[in-house]
Amino acid sequence: MGNVFQKSFRSSSGLFKSQLSRKIATSIFLSLMSIEFVIFIPSYFNRRADELKELEVVSEEVLLSLKANVMADMVGTSLLSEAQATLSPNTVILGATLYNEQGQLVDSFGEKPILTVPSEGLTTIARRLMASGDRYDVAWPSNRFQDRYVLVIRHDATAVQRYMVQYSIGIFCIVILISAFLTLVTILLLGRFVINPLLLLRDDLCQAAAVVHQPELAEFKSLKHSSRGELGEVIQAFASMFRQISQEVQEREQAQASLRVEQEKTEALLRNVLPTAIANRLKNDLSNRMAIASRFENVTILFADIVGFTELAAHTAPTDLVCQLNDIFSVFDTLAERHGLEKIKTIGDAYMVVGGLPAPMENHAAAVMAMAIDMQAAVKHHPFKLRIGINTGPVVAGVIGKKKFSYDLWGDAVNIASRMESHGVVDRIQVSTETHGLLKDRFEFEDRGCIKLKGRGQARTYLWVPPVVNARTAVEVTNGHIPVD
Repeated sequence: MGNVFQKSFRSSSGLFKSQLSRKIATSIFLSLMSIEFVIFIPSYFNRRADELKELEVVSEEVLLSLKANVMADMVGTSLLSEAQATLSPNTVILGATLYNEQGQLVDSFGEKPILTVPSEGLTTIARRLMASGDRYDVAWPSNRFQDRYVLVIRHDATAVQRYMVQYSIGIFCIVILISAFLTLVTILLLGRFVINPLLLLRDDLCQAAAVVHQPELAEFKSLKHSSRGELGEVIQAFASMFRQISQEVQEREQAQASLRVEQEKTEALLRNVLPTAIANRLKNDLSNRMAIASRFENVTILFADIVGFTELAAHTAPTDLVCQLNDIFSVFDTLAERHGLEKIKTIGDAYMVVGGLPAPMENHAAAVMAMAIDMQAAVKHHPFKLRIGINTGPVVAGVIGKKKFSYDLWGDAVNIASRMESHGVVDRIQVSTETHGLLKDRFEFEDRGCIKLKGRGQARTYLWVPPVVNARTAVEVTNGHIPVD
């Protein structure tokens, strides 16, 4: 008998060590507690109402005295004083107020009740327990006093409050004991017929993940457990599923390897289309479909347009034309990467690049100017010339499109940069006043004066003057090095 008890105790203690058992036990215990408390709550309020009604019995001391005085036609202002004299020293009555049938105060003594009488009088007994629970007011209707007065009495409910606390603690302890006992019995039965087989199946599932590549090493204990019914069918289904999965794992891994290769290709293509930081952010936020946009207070934008390209396209084979355009734009892409700039887009024969985003850049204006100089040098090997415009200012940059993404810029600074190019001079670099202010100490410019920009009115612009005084400086600038004074 002792061995059976010890074995049962060890089985029970081991049962509660499992997370599944603890969850089931907790759910059962809390469910029982909830049900019993739902039953207890009405009982609690009924008991409290009974206890409070016992306080009303004490009010009979005042009530009977007052009724007698009313019948004796005593003056209203003397009724409560006579009734108060009849109270015992340890009475729970803390005070009272007397109203006439119109709800007007006639007399009071002691602690004034909060419960008041409406102007139309009172026909039934009214009761009110204070939120603190230690004061209880009762209003007796006028029909108790020959339809002449309404009496409101304040009781000390501290004893009732204390009793209800003790009552609640007792009920709480009983509820816990009953719930714990029923939970223990239920979990022991579930443990033998459900939980223990499930725990064996859990261990086998954990083992299956480790030996899925080598199914011959698997030793599943749940298969040796003689479990019947639906649980046994689940265990057999697990064994069948494991055999099937072990056969398909190699094919799945090969497919995943191919998928990773394609994913890497896709990410590489995305990084070629968008800035690396924006591509990573887009990849992370793609499922949320949230707009990716940022404001940059100070960047430098360059627009370059190939002059005479339209005439060249009319006399050049399409393949040759695209090859020439690809060659020069590829050179521009290399220059942008060398100077740490971000290519935004090409629009036909126009090229747009920006410095200072998406990563901040301290010398963005100088870097853009150096690239513009390199671009002028690069096109000398091609049968066309460039017109370049540069402006500096704030922009908003973001990704547009849901299927074909594009990283673009918006803002007045972009429009001005475009006007610098379209109103510029062939084979020259034109900059705005904002850009000139950042570069005038490093590069030489000539004041072109004020020109009329489409949609902008008059604006002062400057043209870059290639350095010819110092041959070494000219070579450095042409090669992309910014001279330092």
